[in-house]
Amino acid sequence: MFDILKDRTFRHLFAAQVVALLGTGLATVALGLLAFDLAGDQAAMVLGTVFTIKMIAYVGVAPIAAAVVTQFPRRAVLVTLDLIRAGAALCLPFVTEIWQVYVLIFLLQSASAAFTPAFQATIPSVLPDEARYTRALSLSRLAYDFENIISPTLAALLLALMSYNTLFFGTVFGFVASALLVVSILLPSPEPTERRGIYDRTTRGIRIYLATPRLRGLLALNLTAAAAGAMVLVNSVVLVRGTLGLPENALAWTMFAFGAGSMMSALVLPRLLDRIADRPVMVAGATVATATLVTLAFLVTSFGLSWPILLGAWLLVGIGYSAVLTPSGRLLRRSSHEADRPALFAAQFALSHGCWLIAYPLSGWLMTRFGTSEALLVLALTGITGIVCALRLWPHDDPETLTHTHENLPLDHPHLQGQRTHTHTFVVDDEHPRWSPTL
Repeated sequence: MFDILKDRTFRHLFAAQVVALLGTGLATVALGLLAFDLAGDQAAMVLGTVFTIKMIAYVGVAPIAAAVVTQFPRRAVLVTLDLIRAGAALCLPFVTEIWQVYVLIFLLQSASAAFTPAFQATIPSVLPDEARYTRALSLSRLAYDFENIISPTLAALLLALMSYNTLFFGTVFGFVASALLVVSILLPSPEPTERRGIYDRTTRGIRIYLATPRLRGLLALNLTAAAAGAMVLVNSVVLVRGTLGLPENALAWTMFAFGAGSMMSALVLPRLLDRIADRPVMVAGATVATATLVTLAFLVTSFGLSWPILLGAWLLVGIGYSAVLTPSGRLLRRSSHEADRPALFAAQFALSHGCWLIAYPLSGWLMTRFGTSEALLVLALTGITGIVCALRLWPHDDPETLTHTHENLPLDHPHLQGQRTHTHTFVVDDEHPRWSPTL
């Protein structure tokens, strides 16, 4: 897996991702503690609102940004967005009102909504071989897990020495370091095959995404991952600080358990995906995460919540969560031409975070209004809904090539080469506007 780090361009991109995520992880812990200071027992609702604002920025900004940023050099775009994120993070230690947190988070996450899809779409261009790209996806997932483990650990150590507000300066450092690493390399910036209008560029990725069965299944599984992840990210601070009455650093170790489970899964997945198709692996991961929520609800109702039980549950949720998210880049790469890839990654970014837009406020509201067991069960039901929809939307037999007949093109069209019926690797594009054997 680590052989791909010999590629200098990918190595710098991976390092940029790691340092930016380390800073983001510190901010996640600090935001939870800031919310608890500002709102007390209503911290879950505040955090739910913060994450909802984040999702609104992601869903609303990503497709528009994808249409705009493709007109500029990719390296300049990524560096500029990193610096905007650093500026927003620099202001967070000085807030005194909840609304100020909301404004700064919207600015920071709007920049992230433009940055992340452009960054993700660069990797398959840097590593065009699918086997190497699969390893890159697992390393990318490990980078997120690295954040979930190292950032809380570092936060726990720093919190023993200083105020949580200082953690935000670590976030600033992470974004600045990311910008420096990106500016040190040359990045491919493929041009679209033809000039398109702003509406076409904005909606193209979403149209391709929703027309592809495997991606519709991916979207349903994203709902399951969001339901389980929202329970962890929104409600851990209330469970640890409020229900269990544990100190601040216990929150960091609780998030550590979630990250450890995700990392364990990501380490196993490259070899597993060499032998097993994406669909059963991702469905199994979604089932593990959902079943864990149901089991935890039963344990809380029957015996009450304890920290060891919570740590074990978050470990299992992390395993299932990573099994759903890690292979998603493979599906996007398989379902697009290179010119359409930035738009498709932006569509995945926006639509998947639309699922989080549902899960975040739902998680905070359920926890605040009804309590732990009820929140767990309703989020588990949401996860089950995603699994059932994925099994229906994503056919078990999902071939990359498809025999199809073109009724939508004249016989002299270059794509047909004189034959209306032919077989080739099938992706939705201008010549293939829908997934069907008859076009």
